[in-house]
Amino acid sequence: MKTYLAVDIGASGGRHMLGWVQDGHIHTEEIYRFENGMQQKDGQLLWDVERLVKEIITGMQRAGQAGHRPVSVGIDTWGVDFALLDAQGNVVGDTVAYRDSRTDGMDTKLEQTLPFRDLYARTGTAKQPFNTLYQLMAVPRADIEKAQRCLLLPEYFAYRLCGVMGSEYTIASTTALLNAQTRDWDREVLRAAGIPDRLFPQKPVLPGTVLGRLTPQVQAQVGYDCDVVLPAAHDTGSAFIAIPARDDHAVYLSSGTWSLLGVELDQPLTDPKASDAGFTNEGAYLGRIRLLKNIMGMWILQSIRRENNKAFSYDEMADMAQRAGQTDNPYPGLFDVADNRFMAPDNMTDEIKRALQDAGFAAPRDLSGLLRAVYRSLAEGYRVAIRDLEAVTGTAFTSINIVGGGSRDQVLNQMTADALNLPVYAGPAEGTALGNLICQMIAAGDVESQQQARDMLRKGANVKEYLPRTDR
Repeated sequence: MKTYLAVDIGASGGRHMLGWVQDGHIHTEEIYRFENGMQQKDGQLLWDVERLVKEIITGMQRAGQAGHRPVSVGIDTWGVDFALLDAQGNVVGDTVAYRDSRTDGMDTKLEQTLPFRDLYARTGTAKQPFNTLYQLMAVPRADIEKAQRCLLLPEYFAYRLCGVMGSEYTIASTTALLNAQTRDWDREVLRAAGIPDRLFPQKPVLPGTVLGRLTPQVQAQVGYDCDVVLPAAHDTGSAFIAIPARDDHAVYLSSGTWSLLGVELDQPLTDPKASDAGFTNEGAYLGRIRLLKNIMGMWILQSIRRENNKAFSYDEMADMAQRAGQTDNPYPGLFDVADNRFMAPDNMTDEIKRALQDAGFAAPRDLSGLLRAVYRSLAEGYRVAIRDLEAVTGTAFTSINIVGGGSRDQVLNQMTADALNLPVYAGPAEGTALGNLICQMIAAGDVESQQQARDMLRKGANVKEYLPRTDR
């Protein structure tokens, strides 16, 4: 039986998931899990990429120790963050995290040579302070001059496994450096930003491309050899592959640290209407487009939980929010979850209270009231995003399909169904790892197509339906 290994790394943790096809279904087994997080160093937020490489190797070792010799391994991560490499392939400088404030003012600086309206018409990327474009503009010039190549993080991790450098379409599309029409690096944008062409020498390949084989050193560490595949290396790109949509009028929501809500299109939408509504065009499987809106997502809940010393589980927090709405006088507060003030506040709980007061509400008296405001505001954020999506695309949507860890949150799923007045289909929770595995399975010929994979998931995946309540 052929097995495949997906390494799915998020901002708060990673996991190794084995997958295989048997009896017409895709089966998975988690082999290894590890924590991740940003670190403070000299006033900057950084990723410890060397530790992440060690965790990737450890999980691959666990697969071998369990008796598996995967056909291939693929790695996906969050978008925008990167490693700069010198002529010897060594990392230049620190690997700075996207929530760091070093990009403050870079968008204004770029406006002097390339107005955002023109940038959006070329790349279709919404303005976010953490875009790779702005990050590279903030890198010290000495590091830029020393660097010979820029790899997005999943590309860098793949390079560490096989010794081959490559760029992949879905992760490249998060940079604001990729031309939405040509699906290649936009040299005019690079020049306008003062970024050397040499950092991006090759057109990104499509998901499912075999990059190489494990290096002899990695083979010795893990105990086997296999292909290294570039899946949809952006985690949301992989998650969208595994959404078992019921029809062509379904909205997709990948719910994790970020909530990314949108649809798949054949061609990008780069007009002022899409730009003004805050939509971004990102790469999808087979060279298609994901038209998305970024919403702050579970990051808010993760931060609140951390500030409470993890005294409550996520299920307990959801229950607190639900019970807070069942009192005689439930807390009515709502706030804009898309506000950049929640990107990296010193204290998330205090920032939410200030946001609620700025919106005209009294601060919640207790944690339950605060959590109710967060849950209601997330659901309202989804409702507004879908309203804007319908206006931009001219499509009336009939359902919302949620994948990722957030799809396990039954309270938020029901609130979302109620706010949208649409049915919600939640699951599979392991959608990102499944999409990663599907890319590998198609590349090896074990699965014929994305559609076949989605049909298999629809029959076998754990998908739960939430219908809007009429008695709320």
